Amino acid sequence: MKLIATILFLFIFYPLAAQTLGGSTVYNFLDLPNGPQLTALGGINVSAITDDVNLSFNDPALLRSSMHEQLSTSFNAFYDGIHIYNLWMPVYSQSLQTSFAAGINYFDYGSIPQTDASGNILGNFHPADYVAQVCASRRYEQRWFYGVTLKFIHSSYGVYRSSGAAMDIGVGYYDSVHLFQVGFTASNMGVQYRPYEGTSAGELPFDISLGVTKRLAKAPLQFSFTAHHLQEFNIRYADTAFNNFNGYDQNNKASHFTVDKLFRHFIVAAQAFPEDRVEVTVAYNYLRRKELDMGEAGNGFTGFSFGLGVLLKKWQLRYARSYYQNTSGYNQLGLNLRLND
Repeated sequence: MKLIATILFLFIFYPLAAQTLGGSTVYNFLDLPNGPQLTALGGINVSAITDDVNLSFNDPALLRSSMHEQLSTSFNAFYDGIHIYNLWMPVYSQSLQTSFAAGINYFDYGSIPQTDASGNILGNFHPADYVAQVCASRRYEQRWFYGVTLKFIHSSYGVYRSSGAAMDIGVGYYDSVHLFQVGFTASNMGVQYRPYEGTSAGELPFDISLGVTKRLAKAPLQFSFTAHHLQEFNIRYADTAFNNFNGYDQNNKASHFTVDKLFRHFIVAAQAFPEDRVEVTVAYNYLRRKELDMGEAGNGFTGFSFGLGVLLKKWQLRYARSYYQNTSGYNQLGLNLRLND
């Protein structure tokens, strides 16, 4: 009851101070998927039925005792030479009946020339972002799971540095008989306690997500349906300069219900298991496709993502490719190792 009361309090009152639309928050790198399966599932998923411990990095309720000592690593070859590294390691305490995990997601932006106001090169600097976090998860009765993640966030862009702290809460319900799972998360509840020099503290990219996954009993398929950013209905990107230039009244349009605004909250994904050791994933993120719409230039696979996994007893190898532009996608590779085998 205390857990349910806490979740209801956060759901009702926290969004009142978290109404910032996309692009106006700090630490937006927290929204990027850290592992290849999450990338393949469309970037957000809180209900997938899987043995991949990496999904618990973003939803603590997905951390289970069966994932004990499953070391997870991943590497993202992002755009323009940006590299993203992830490490995540869980352990299960039999005496406490609790699963714990710790890890880091590190963003390396390479070496960039440092110049003065006149364009004179003064040297190079190495910008980077990272989030280090710890997680605890427990089981309640047979089908309920709940967990909490604590995060330390840091950005370093030359002389401009910032730090913050945040928390994620997750609750899950898994019915192993009927093969379906429901997940709920409230992510990135926190503060920027050390703003960048010359700026005031900003808001973190808060998100409330709800997802359902159903696995078919007589076919090697499972489907996921995820609703994200439930704390606010209109999540269209508010580009004030664009709206003013084109005579678009954002406040007036936001008051009207449209199917487009509704669909921007949803991600659909399907996974197939043609063999016991093979996993194939495809997903569609409607919000990503609409926000990155190139108009008459065409959108190609923008908003789509794909994944392939080879699942063996001692290790799992996964690859994912997602599209943010009509002409290119980015690749992600991950490896999970069972150290206790």
